[in-house]
Amino acid sequence: MVARGLPMTRQLNLPTRRLHIRAQQLGLPSPRTSGLSCMLAITADIAIADDELVERFVRSAGPGGQNVNKVSTAVELRFDVVNSPSLPDDLRARMLARRDRRLTAEGVLVISAQRFRTQERNRADARDRLAALVLAATHVPKKRVATKPTRASKLRRLDGKKQRAQIKRGRGGRGADSDA
Repeated sequence: MVARGLPMTRQLNLPTRRLHIRAQQLGLPSPRTSGLSCMLAITADIAIADDELVERFVRSAGPGGQNVNKVSTAVELRFDVVNSPSLPDDLRARMLARRDRRLTAEGVLVISAQRFRTQERNRADARDRLAALVLAATHVPKKRVATKPTRASKLRRLDGKKQRAQIKRGRGGRGADSDA
């Protein structure tokens, strides 16, 4: 049987296919050939092992027809940021410093995905969102360099204040028309 032009033996399920594509983009070996299918690749040197991720499948809210009360399609993905051996210390500190409501007091990141109607797509969505969060934390913010305002900018600010004061002074009711 042939589906989408590939023999049945070469078909990949959605999460594995995404890992395969992600590995190709990062220049890593394919998860099928190298046994990396149990890793969530973030960058070329950062990957999260599957045993660090805890997935729980719950019933999803919203539309779903007959299956909405029977099938647990929503995914709750938990990742322990504090105790993860996969994350470098500086990356861990940046992730914990973010004020994110998905981060618990114990340092566990909880991502819930229920956008799709199938468990596999929600699982892949949760993993992609975790990868995006970790990838965003890899960006090191630039240090701010303290500068002094120039003399000309101080003068422009003071001139603007004088003009504004002149306009407000002109609004005063000093004429004979006011009954105050």
